[in-house]
This record gives sequence, C-alpha cells and structure tokens, in this order.
Amino acid sequence: MTISHRLRNALLLATLAFAGAMASAQELVVSAAASLTNAFQAVGQAFEHSRPGSKLTFNFAASGPLLAQIRQGAPVDVFASADQDTMNRAAPLIAAPTRADFASNTLVLILPSTSTQEPKALNDLTGPSFKKVSTGTPATVPAGRYTMEAIEKAGLTAALQPKWIYGESVRQVLNYVARGEVDAGFVYRTDALIEREKTRIAFAVPTSTPVSYPIAQVAASKNPALANEFIAFVRGSAGQEILQRFGFSKP
Repeated sequence: MTISHRLRNALLLATLAFAGAMASAQELVVSAAASLTNAFQAVGQAFEHSRPGSKLTFNFAASGPLLAQIRQGAPVDVFASADQDTMNRAAPLIAAPTRADFASNTLVLILPSTSTQEPKALNDLTGPSFKKVSTGTPATVPAGRYTMEAIEKAGLTAALQPKWIYGESVRQVLNYVARGEVDAGFVYRTDALIEREKTRIAFAVPTSTPVSYPIAQVAASKNPALANEFIAFVRGSAGQEILQRFGFSKP
C-alpha cells in the first residue's frame, strides 16, 4: 500500500470516526413519566425540527420503574418524573443544577362514558355501585401515591381497600376505565382528555401534594450539552405552548 493510499485510508477513518461522534452527539434518550407520552412526542418533534440532525428516543413508563432503570445503568440522558419524590430519590444520579419543574397537572376521578353513576365526592366510591376502582400501584406510580394521600385524608382507606385494582402506570388505569373493566379510576386530567369518547371526568381530586413534574439531566449522560438544550426547550415558550395544548399547566 502506497503512502497516498495509507493517507487516504487514514483520512477516511478519521472522517468516519468524526461523523460517528457527531451522530452520537445528536442523539438523546429521554425517560419520561407515562402521562407525558403524547405531549412529549409532540415536544420531541418540535425540538428535532428546531435542531436539524438531532434525534430523540423516548422511554415512557411509570416514574418508579424509570428510576430503577437509570439506577441499573440504562443509557438515559434526561429524566422527567411525574412527582418530586421520585426525582428526590434520583438525586445521586442526576446533575443537580439542571433540575427544574416544567409542568403541573390535576388528579381526577374518571368513569367509563357508558356509566350511569354520578359520584360527587370520594365517599361515593364506598357505595355498592363501585365494585372495582383503579389507580396506579402506589409504590411505583406517582398517581397512585397522590390517590392514596387523598383517600387517607378522606378517612376512606379501610372502606376502599377491597376495591382496588392497581395499574402499572397511569395509562394502564386509563385503559381499564376506557374498556369498562373497572367502575372508576384515578388518572391525571391530561390522560382523561386523551380518551374523551370512552371516559368522562366525574370530579377533580384535591391532593395534599401538588402534582408537579420535574426534569433533569442524568449525570451519566454522554450528551450533556444536548440534554440541557432539550430541558431548556421544554421549559421555553415553544415547549410550554405544546404542553398546555395537551392540558398541562405551567409549573
């Protein structure tokens, strides 16, 4: 092989290496709470459009399992939780200065659209018409924890205990209600808006802890600059407009 061939090969390898580095620098993995699915997909499209060449990969699930994945070394760049408690537990794994609240929500009780029941308060769920009531698993799903706080405050823990059907995420609870598999379920207002034809909101549920969403860069991110750009986009005017279009409120 001549020197010119070696030089050309070396330049080609260097170019490929640089291109690969640039490609990876444009990619971002975002783990986000299940209730953010539709809104973040739209936010992601807008972000990619504003930053040509960038590519976002989303991982949606309940906040607890997402944190567990990050602890186990999953290659995540940005974490968005549906509650402050989960993000507090993620503190050793995130870049603390990047943590910020970006949205808020409301817990609601929903019924199948075909239901003839008209509950006005949590106490109505103790009646015989409500045999199965669903919420997220409290240990891993923030909506489940918000629900149990409200139930405990209302003094209904024991009365409702036999009726619970737990979901692995708030979206699973939404599906249970939409399919008529339970008589009622606790989800976020933004989730209920997705299934307007199959579910209806009975009433908003007061929560002792505000339903707020924090976001942060994962400390082990290989693309911290892009991660922070995405966080800034979510918190900026374009991201906030999209979130509000999907029913979220400002933080």
